[in-house]
Amino acid sequence: MTEALVLHEDRLFPTDPGMRGIARRLYAEVKDLPIISPHGHTNPQWFAEDLPFPDPATLLIIPDHYIFRMLFSQGVPLEDLGIPRRDGGAVETDARKIWRCFAERYHLFRGTPTRMWLDHALRFVFGVEKRLTEETADRIFDHIQECLNKPEFRPRALFDRFNVEVLATTESPLDDLRHHAKIRDGDWNARIVSAFRPDPVVDPDFEGFAGNVAALGGMTGEDTASWSGYLAALAARRQAFKALGCTSTDHGHPTATTCDLDRAACEGLLAKALAGKCTAEEAERFRGQMLTEMARMSLEDGLVMQIHPGSFRNHNRRIFESFGRDMGADIPTRTEFVHALKPMLDRFGNEPDLTVILFMIDESSQSRELAPLAGHYPCLRLGPPWWFFDSPEGMLRFRRNVTETAGFYNTVGFNDDTRAFLSIPARHDVARRVDCAYLAELVADHRLEEDEARELAIDLSYHLVKQAYKL
Repeated sequence: MTEALVLHEDRLFPTDPGMRGIARRLYAEVKDLPIISPHGHTNPQWFAEDLPFPDPATLLIIPDHYIFRMLFSQGVPLEDLGIPRRDGGAVETDARKIWRCFAERYHLFRGTPTRMWLDHALRFVFGVEKRLTEETADRIFDHIQECLNKPEFRPRALFDRFNVEVLATTESPLDDLRHHAKIRDGDWNARIVSAFRPDPVVDPDFEGFAGNVAALGGMTGEDTASWSGYLAALAARRQAFKALGCTSTDHGHPTATTCDLDRAACEGLLAKALAGKCTAEEAERFRGQMLTEMARMSLEDGLVMQIHPGSFRNHNRRIFESFGRDMGADIPTRTEFVHALKPMLDRFGNEPDLTVILFMIDESSQSRELAPLAGHYPCLRLGPPWWFFDSPEGMLRFRRNVTETAGFYNTVGFNDDTRAFLSIPARHDVARRVDCAYLAELVADHRLEEDEARELAIDLSYHLVKQAYKL
């Protein structure tokens, strides 16, 4: 017998009846608030062109590295999942076969956040009533396909249905932003903006770095082989992003290292980087200097700065060589913040007009380093749990680790940081439920009054993210 697809109304709430009742009341205040999604990786072309999503596999599986990394770990080649190869080599193109491959292994996701997000999308977006299994795979595929053929399942209609107030995508300085311009110039009343991600032109280890910097010069008319021209070109692209509504930058460096070098040292490092002659230590210093330069520019142009350090990106060399970046092989590393951030903080840490949001995937740093830093420096805020810790347990640990030292108001609410469009409402729902569960515990322990918890629940779901990201 095929089991029903059930998402219990009290999921993620405390099991204690008293606390569960408090969590229910708090959640009722926030569950229907608009979604603010200030940083993510959805494709702006979807919204610019508003074409139907072609099929369930292309929508739900191929863009979601949370899904295909798990399947790959169990021996499923990425080619079998339709993931495009860098060399244009053959991959599976039959969407139904990809979907069946996924459905046959859906049990692998038991107990994971991915399972919660997917079940949420299946039940509440598509109205699926039976659990996804090998036996139900074809029927559910056909049902979703039928939905996707309807106008109400096009990208813009879903955006409106999900009650998204603001959505930020993420683009390189080399992106021409034409899709964002098309959205802005059209007659659709939606706010979709970009975030400025300069990694391809500030990281000497990024593939094609010298060519990327030359292209940056071509876009801006600046001599990017000179230090002053290079910085001017970056500033110009920031302004172009800002003109289209961008309010933030994002930096995915291997570490949180920052530097404050003199001009001669900066010029020398840039020359070495462009020549491909940087040592590993020199590349790290260059990245560190560029974080400080980006903080200086943020103080000048008002863009909020996000730092996502601590991920050993593209750890699987064969997958990187065959499929490129962001294929689910990013692995957390030990990350030090106190000494790493000091050069930048010595210059800008006391600036109340600068906002630097720190993300972490080394949980040991939360209470030891990050909460004390954010609990002191006016410019610092703590981003929500990210990547592997964007999960109920990760969110609860984060609140327990940082609240006593940094409080709630040195954090920035939630952001979903996803490529999987249909998971956005699911992820925000999980975050709201977990925050309500934590606040219910504080009320039950008499550390908060319920009226304060209600105000906090609304702030954590809505107000803090708008304030932090200037939205």
